Amino acid sequence: MSAARVLVTGGVRSGKSRHAEALLADAAGVTYVAAGPVYDDADWAARIAAHRDRRPDTWTTEETRDVAGVLGAVEQPVLVDCLGTWLTGVIDDAGLWEAPVEEVEAHVLGLLDALLAALAATGQRVVLVTNEVGLGVVPEHRSARVFRDLLGTINQRVAEVCDEVHLVVAGRVLRL
Repeated sequence: MSAARVLVTGGVRSGKSRHAEALLADAAGVTYVAAGPVYDDADWAARIAAHRDRRPDTWTTEETRDVAGVLGAVEQPVLVDCLGTWLTGVIDDAGLWEAPVEEVEAHVLGLLDALLAALAATGQRVVLVTNEVGLGVVPEHRSARVFRDLLGTINQRVAEVCDEVHLVVAGRVLRL
């Protein structure tokens, strides 16, 4: 991987996590940041287990939404998977799903500013995974529209700080 900061985006099950992992395959150790909420069901547990099983033993996992804190402290490459689940967790933690849009935006964008500052300042290689949710229909529910709009903003702002953006579709990678 030549770029220091790469944003990997794509749809659900597009292959973006595998691609992101491959970008750091040459690293001796990697801090894997699982940035989203933890679900208590068998399907989620199996999904997490599959991700862990394909990663090398030298990778460590941090389950946290404090991505900025991790980026400021690590001394090895970082993989953040993913910004969409990070956004869900941030809104969940603050109990903001029904709050006015301005309140949700202010909270999320404040945390995003800290994440972007840490991303820009780190000397480590960083790969961030995100979902591309703006290619479909307009969601019926308000919370889904707020999520879609905020994730679009997050993706744009993170892309501005990254050296490369990779779009993954059906397992194929397009470097933007």
